[in-house]
Amino acid sequence: MSILSGKNILLGVTAGIAAYKTTYLVRLFIKAGAQVQVVMTPASKDFVTPLTLSTLSQNPVHSTFYEIEEENELWNSHVDLGLWADYMLIAPATANTLSKMANGTSNNLLLATYLSAKCPVYFAPAMDLDMYKHPSTKESISKLEEFGNICVPVASGELASGLIGEGRMAEPEDIIAFMEADILSQLPLKGKKILITAGPTYEAIDPVRFIGNHSSGKMGFELAKTAANLGAEVTLITGVTNEKVEHSFINRVNVVSAKEMYEEAHNYFSSVDIAILSAAVSDYKPKEISLTKIKKKSAEITIELEKTKDILASLGSNKQQQFLVGFALETDNEIENAKEKLNKKNLDLIVLNSLQDKGAGFKKETNKVTIIDKSEKISEFGLKSKTEVAQDIFNEILDRI
Repeated sequence: MSILSGKNILLGVTAGIAAYKTTYLVRLFIKAGAQVQVVMTPASKDFVTPLTLSTLSQNPVHSTFYEIEEENELWNSHVDLGLWADYMLIAPATANTLSKMANGTSNNLLLATYLSAKCPVYFAPAMDLDMYKHPSTKESISKLEEFGNICVPVASGELASGLIGEGRMAEPEDIIAFMEADILSQLPLKGKKILITAGPTYEAIDPVRFIGNHSSGKMGFELAKTAANLGAEVTLITGVTNEKVEHSFINRVNVVSAKEMYEEAHNYFSSVDIAILSAAVSDYKPKEISLTKIKKKSAEITIELEKTKDILASLGSNKQQQFLVGFALETDNEIENAKEKLNKKNLDLIVLNSLQDKGAGFKKETNKVTIIDKSEKISEFGLKSKTEVAQDIFNEILDRI
């Protein structure tokens, strides 16, 4: 999965012959999993049609401040467009548009949207050789880069005029690759390896029955997605769950029992920088597993249990450079019990859930956590979606590493 997956991309199209390549750009953004909206300058519609781009992007294309054909002249808000975007790309960016961007000229919807954008802005210049080499164009590009905009380098080759040289817009595949590489290079966890455990473990009683718990694994999966979106290479060891994840930075390892999770966690732990153990691991397992289904012969049955190996404690005792995070699900004396677990298992951070909190716990879309570090600093958070909770947890980790 691309780092652009799930992102909102605002594509600005200006009046250059390279505008025809924006059809390929839109397709590539969609293929990468992004949502795309297109804003065109009025003159760019001579080179590529709004109908084509709206069909490919599956969104209306905007080129004026209001829809002239609408009876009520519905306003196209450049502010809303700018706020919607996670990233903005202006391609092709003609010499005319570059000059206007550099000097704050706002005489069309695209330029007004650019001036309103709060997100990173990329621009891909496209023009003839002498226009590209002209000092005014170089000055425009330099000024835009000083503003914090990112220039997608031009290619060298045959130009529309028949000349050969610089000024050709980068190919759509190269633009996407450039953006992905640039975004990734700025992510705080780039180059880090993270181990995350998620979901329940099941301990077999016989070939049919097992001891388990109500964990859905959602919290661990949200942590894995957040880590990957921050640039980390993630190993997600998960018990049986219906949760799904597709991300090129996530390696999913499926297990069933606590023993399997123990073995896989130890297999990967020595090579990671951060380990977050959010799985609901069974504390006990049947001492003997029946090889055949146990028949219902009597009103009562006794199953002798024995402790499973403590994954978190064993990793804590083997910890070297790793930053180790554990979870604690408590019903009473929550803070005291969490602190005891933090110190006993040699953790750097512990995330406390209380089953007393409405909306928190297993099989919920939301969670409410308290985070305690090894200096026993306590940070409390309100009820949030598990996606937001995952971000809060990583913010706490990033503050400490």
